[in-house]
Amino acid sequence: MENFTFYSPTFFAFGKDTEQQTGEYVKRFGGSKVLIHYGGKSAKSSGLLDRVEASLKKEGIPYVMLGGVKPNPRSGLVYEGIELCKNEGVDFVLAVGGGSVIDSSKAIAAGVVYDGDFWDFYSGKRIEKALPVGTILTIAAAGSEGSPDSVITKEEGMFKRGASGDAIRPKFSILNPALTQTLPAYQSAAGITDIMAHLYERYLTNSKEVEVTDRLIEALLLTMKHEGPRVIADPNNYEARANIMWAGMMAHNNSCGVGRSQDWTSHDIEHELSALYDCAHGAGLAVTMPAVHRYVYKHDVMRFAKVAVRVWGCQMDFDHPEVTALEGIAAFQNFLCSIGMPKNFEELGAKKEDIPKLVEVLCRGNGREGSLTGFVTLDEEDCTKIYEMMV
Repeated sequence: MENFTFYSPTFFAFGKDTEQQTGEYVKRFGGSKVLIHYGGKSAKSSGLLDRVEASLKKEGIPYVMLGGVKPNPRSGLVYEGIELCKNEGVDFVLAVGGGSVIDSSKAIAAGVVYDGDFWDFYSGKRIEKALPVGTILTIAAAGSEGSPDSVITKEEGMFKRGASGDAIRPKFSILNPALTQTLPAYQSAAGITDIMAHLYERYLTNSKEVEVTDRLIEALLLTMKHEGPRVIADPNNYEARANIMWAGMMAHNNSCGVGRSQDWTSHDIEHELSALYDCAHGAGLAVTMPAVHRYVYKHDVMRFAKVAVRVWGCQMDFDHPEVTALEGIAAFQNFLCSIGMPKNFEELGAKKEDIPKLVEVLCRGNGREGSLTGFVTLDEEDCTKIYEMMV
């Protein structure tokens, strides 16, 4: 296990009707004028925004609103939000939605107190200062409600890139699993896939003797394996929704990632798919991860064999561990397909002829120098082959 520091100060309010305490939490964490940032129709039609506004009014907290966040959130709305906050004297950003809304809120929060272009943070500069952010989560997926991370797509060039810093870790997050019960099955499945991806990206490590975090990751993967099919079969299963929601936070607040190197090449490779085709991030990961895993598994066959046995119930073939490793990768992909996720480019809506463009942006765009570093270092030829495996 490697040396590490870990700081995770987010206050969580978990359970039914917790959004009705929004105003109390905003006041507790220093907000005196709020930007309510949200997506589209569902936050309004469900009555959630009305409840949030009522709670803020009860505490005497003024607010302004900015909706319109789309999946794979765009830089244009971030710039709009930054300008709005500066003009209105906003000192707290409240995200009402899923990972896209939270990521956009974090970008706005960082940009308001920064003299330069907020995109600097998505080009490698670490975020050291931001307005405080709070969240009301409506989909269990990205884990942004407990993480110091944000991903934004820059419309000029369609670069999808991430930024990080403890300054954008939410001050509080309200997690009411009942808010996720109206999600379409496809969105629920995409969220489950994203959560599992966050776990796999940490599981694929070159660090030695990390049994504690290995076991945490395996336990959370087993939770998703159990609860995923339950919510697809019964969207109103509150207990299954609750377990998935808390697992999503645990998967990405880095409690499972301390003391170990991590991968993230599957995320990088997928980001080009969701940037170009505007597909759901989880759906893109469902196609990407099995291909990446099949391409790199020989780097550490026993790591793939271990998760195959411990999570997917495969029998260990000690004479041919590569067989077990591949069985585990197949079992993972079959699980994703069973909950409604796509298997290949065709089902995702991607095109083989776009592979050169995908690779160029992935490996050379926005200042990159030709390779991705993670569990295995991948160059342009490697990435081309991985995309071809998805066709």
